Amino acid sequence: MDFSTMPIWGVVAGIIGLLMAVIFAKNVLKENAGNDKMKEISRAIQVGAMAYLNRQYRTLIPIALVIFIALFVLKGYPAALSFLVGAVSSAVAGYVGMAITTRANARTTEAARTSLNKALGVSFRAGAVMGLAVAGLGLLGVAALFLIFGDSETINSFAFGASAIALFARVGGGIFTKAADVGADLVGKVEAGIPEDDPRNPAVIADNVGDNVGDTAGMGADLFESYAATAIAGMLIGYTTFGSQHGIGEAIFIIIGAIGIIASIISCFFVRTGENANPQMALNLGLYGTNIITAIASYIAVRLLLPASYTTADGTVLTPNGVFIAILCGLAVNIIIGIITEYYTSNEKKPAQAIAAASETGAATNLITGLAVGMKSTALPVLTICAATWASFHFAGVFGIAMAAMAMLSTAGIIVAIDSFGPVADNAGGIAEMAELDPSVRKTTDRLDAVGNTTAAIAKGFAIGSAAITALVLFNAFADLADLEAIDILVPKTIIGLFIGAAVPFLFSSLAMQAVGKAAFDMIAEVRRQFREIPGLMEGKAKPDYAACVDISTKAAIRQMIAPGLLAVLTPIVIGFLLGKDAMGGMLAGCTFSGFLMAIFMANAGGAWDNAKKYIESGKHGGKGTPAHAAAVIGDTVGDPFKDTAGPSLNALIKVMGTISLIIAPFLR
Repeated sequence: MDFSTMPIWGVVAGIIGLLMAVIFAKNVLKENAGNDKMKEISRAIQVGAMAYLNRQYRTLIPIALVIFIALFVLKGYPAALSFLVGAVSSAVAGYVGMAITTRANARTTEAARTSLNKALGVSFRAGAVMGLAVAGLGLLGVAALFLIFGDSETINSFAFGASAIALFARVGGGIFTKAADVGADLVGKVEAGIPEDDPRNPAVIADNVGDNVGDTAGMGADLFESYAATAIAGMLIGYTTFGSQHGIGEAIFIIIGAIGIIASIISCFFVRTGENANPQMALNLGLYGTNIITAIASYIAVRLLLPASYTTADGTVLTPNGVFIAILCGLAVNIIIGIITEYYTSNEKKPAQAIAAASETGAATNLITGLAVGMKSTALPVLTICAATWASFHFAGVFGIAMAAMAMLSTAGIIVAIDSFGPVADNAGGIAEMAELDPSVRKTTDRLDAVGNTTAAIAKGFAIGSAAITALVLFNAFADLADLEAIDILVPKTIIGLFIGAAVPFLFSSLAMQAVGKAAFDMIAEVRRQFREIPGLMEGKAKPDYAACVDISTKAAIRQMIAPGLLAVLTPIVIGFLLGKDAMGGMLAGCTFSGFLMAIFMANAGGAWDNAKKYIESGKHGGKGTPAHAAAVIGDTVGDPFKDTAGPSLNALIKVMGTISLIIAPFLR
């Protein structure tokens, strides 16, 4: 069988994904956006979000141009063009997704006046636009570039382009959203004693904008990067495994990606719920449906495309059944890490409830318990990744690990859709509050928002798990390109690389957390100033200056994202060229293991703190306005930059260092 034209199916599937994104977008925009007040609030959120994205992309253009010129000079126009396509595709996916989700919020609020199912449908379809744009553009870019240049090593800078955008989108979006959130919570809820999303709070619009730039654009860029990096690194390993046998090693990864997109589209139609049902079950049906369809179709694909038995250069015997088991391992990681994350972060489970109980004795015990929950939550995901890695390698060697990673990322369309639904539901609740709609509307949107908090945590778990497996694939691809046979920890340069790599996530997280602290300081000062100086604001007779708070978050995010970004980009370049491939291998290993554990710890601790606060707000331990609630708000405030800034940004850090290693690996041979 000739596989040289097989990537055409990746192009076709990518286009189908984008066409479905357009159909879902038109479907959402046909919905009623509500009354004039709702439209005004939605428009303010939309303008703030798009203004931030525009400023972020303008800031990144000079950096992208420098990298483009360097690649053009050092590696030629195919590598430079691939980088540019990757960067532009990632930016376009974020822009399109944001444009729809920020228009869907008021439409979801209006739908909530009719039924829970209709509100879920509007918000989920808006999220599906982002999800299918991410998966569609990712697969289309990889498949089209491979068809044009015919070499996976040449196009690996596509993944680097995606990584560069994702890193800054994650860091910048995280700084924006948490600066606004911390300012809104500490001054509004704790000091002024007003409800969340109260229109008197000057930071409330910035907070709603932040939900979109952090969880929608940031998560989308993160998983676009993982998708591209996994596909290309897997293709490199596939070529090493099968050699030049008609492109079979590269084509199989593109086919698995195509299967995942089609499965995601089909499963989007499973997401429906009843008025008295839990919306989480509807979203789980979409997620599980995607995994089941992907598994069935992948089995057929490997049976048809792979030889009955093939012995690789290192003696590994590959069979279709062995490769299929590796694919099942990747899909199983999706489900298992989601279950683990939900357990440690949901307000219906013991860990978050334990944090809520600890809040009765003050903020200190809340923080201690939250830190303990976050640390404990690292064990099971690590064991899950270890088991999947061992099983994949046992049945299909290094090629099996790459296939497991690709299978996991092939479902990115539905994962991003489920995650992006959350900010839309959150914004919808804020609009219901600010537009002073009937309390029953807010009750409906709160049911969606509560589910959105859990799905956001699950999506972060997926992103972290996929980053870990992607990093393993990138590391193996780097070893092939750099002729690195083993990491010898008795070699001093390797030890140096390990220490530096393990330290980078801590320094990176420190810079991200400090950035949130600085921006939050300015935000708190501005909110206090407006409460103090605008006559009649607290009585609801005057309108706050929302734009001033949006501007503070925007400027802080753009200014503060540069240092962490440069740390991630420059460290592997300096280590690689200064100390060589042994140190580079050590650095990648140290960064992967340290960053993975830090990311899980921070994301789960932050999610647990957030839901512990919501558990108290539901009436437990005295409810709102009690000392326990005040302590929980402080815990949630500490957890905000954990789960939405530093933690998720570590995914991008791990992957951007891996993709850069692929670019410079040939120079280190």
